[in-house]
Amino acid sequence: MKTTTLRFVTAFACAVSASLPAFAGFAEGFQTPYHNIANSKDQWWDEAWWDRGQLPDVQNHKVVERAVSYRNGDVEVPAVVLRPDDDKQYPAVLFQHGRAGWMDLIQRHARRLAARGFVVLAPDVYGARFIDPRPIEHDPATEGDVNAGVDYLLSLPDVSTERACLYSHTRGGYYTLKVAVTYKRQDDAVACYVSYYPHMQDPNAPEPEQVYRYAKEADALSIPAMIFIGEHEQYQRKRSIETAVKSMQERKHDVTLITYPGVGRGFDFRPENVRTFADDLASKDAVARAAHFMHKHLSAFVK
Repeated sequence: MKTTTLRFVTAFACAVSASLPAFAGFAEGFQTPYHNIANSKDQWWDEAWWDRGQLPDVQNHKVVERAVSYRNGDVEVPAVVLRPDDDKQYPAVLFQHGRAGWMDLIQRHARRLAARGFVVLAPDVYGARFIDPRPIEHDPATEGDVNAGVDYLLSLPDVSTERACLYSHTRGGYYTLKVAVTYKRQDDAVACYVSYYPHMQDPNAPEPEQVYRYAKEADALSIPAMIFIGEHEQYQRKRSIETAVKSMQERKHDVTLITYPGVGRGFDFRPENVRTFADDLASKDAVARAAHFMHKHLSAFVK
């Protein structure tokens, strides 16, 4: 018995030792062990805060909303425009809901974004096509509905920029990726891409591709990108996001991945009865970072 146990332990140790090179990427935070967070110091270090005690200014506006609609061919897409409650113009952001649909908790996120000084268009692409919330299959026609939303948003008189930023979460991250790349809006209408734990793969792709690959469109993204995930994100989603980001970084694309410790999927909209302090800290930091990022990249496209 002792001999058998010793042989097993020896074999296990040899297997682990042999596999160490394959796990080298883990230390960089790209292949998912939860104790490694893929945030380099230059992404979060704030010398003004550390040395001089200064906190960055954050815009806080009262937000007003109005229901609108626009057309994509024969389809009428319901949407909401959210913006600061004044008569000024502001930069354009398209907020795309994910698989859960345009639910109350998601509407709060769009409101928090508009309060940072943006005109936000939030299309309800499921409502437009009578798709129930949380669909399993993906209807590619919804991508065209999002694309038409970009044109509608930029036509609004209260928008101050000639381009918009795409802002999304979950499956909305795939819709907006397709709009930027497949519809080529990064060439003429979109300035940047922001997404929270995006579904970085075609939702209709086979299961192995969902886990081990990412959408090929990510390699063609040319606009600056910022992506947020939680430390405890679902493995199959976290892996594809991190692998896509690593590929972008290797080709010197302007992409930032922020991984928040202590939170998982949905940290930006988890309801009060399950919400944690870490969720709130991550949500506030993410929306502030995203706002700064989008104001920066939209400033070059002021009318």
